[in-house]
Amino acid sequence: MEMKYVKRIRDLREDHDKTQQEIADLLGTSQTMYARYERGANELPLHHLLTLCKIYNVTSDYILGLSDRPRNK
Repeated sequence: MEMKYVKRIRDLREDHDKTQQEIADLLGTSQTMYARYERGANELPLHHLLTLCKIYNVTSDYILGLSDRPRNK
């Protein structure tokens, strides 16, 4: 199964000029663990997915690659 969210969370972070450490701090995890999410070495937990949706103001469908639209219209 393709993990499209891996690319999306990295792209969103970079588009918002945030470091992995800054996002890890917001998620309450380590930079090392967050880097593992971006590489696809670890699956992104649901509670982190929901937090990322709030941080970036996007839908979970967008992060998961189920939609090309970042927000509901």
